[in-house]
Amino acid sequence: MPGTIALNRKAKFNYHLHEKFEAGIALLGWEVKSLRAGKCQLTDTFILLRNNEAFLLACNISPLHSASSHVIAEPQRSRKLLLHRKQIAKLIGATQQKGYTCIPVAIYWKDNKVKVEIALASGKKEHDKRITIKEREWKRDQQRTVKMNNR
Repeated sequence: MPGTIALNRKAKFNYHLHEKFEAGIALLGWEVKSLRAGKCQLTDTFILLRNNEAFLLACNISPLHSASSHVIAEPQRSRKLLLHRKQIAKLIGATQQKGYTCIPVAIYWKDNKVKVEIALASGKKEHDKRITIKEREWKRDQQRTVKMNNR
């Protein structure tokens, strides 16, 4: 994605991603400035669904040094996600009945707005992770072989 701010690289390794949603995010001014500078981490971030609302928890947006002195920056505050009511109902139903969890996959720019890509996911077992590692190494070996043959 060309406007990508942050990716959750562990998400594809630790989870089977099923259905993806795009959500807006309620931010403060200093957070938008920090996101423009790329100061965001999505590792160990999760989504809490409560009272028909969705919140992004443990997302670290580091404040810039040039932030205003009167603003008290809280890097890991909970941020509200902006979703349609039907989407929230679908997420709540899937997490309660089917045993899925809801995780953020990426934060990116869409026009001049910050969007969060969230996914319904189910956890991978240890053998599934080993299969993922094998496939990744196999693809790397294939690319290396092709590169050596093209010389």
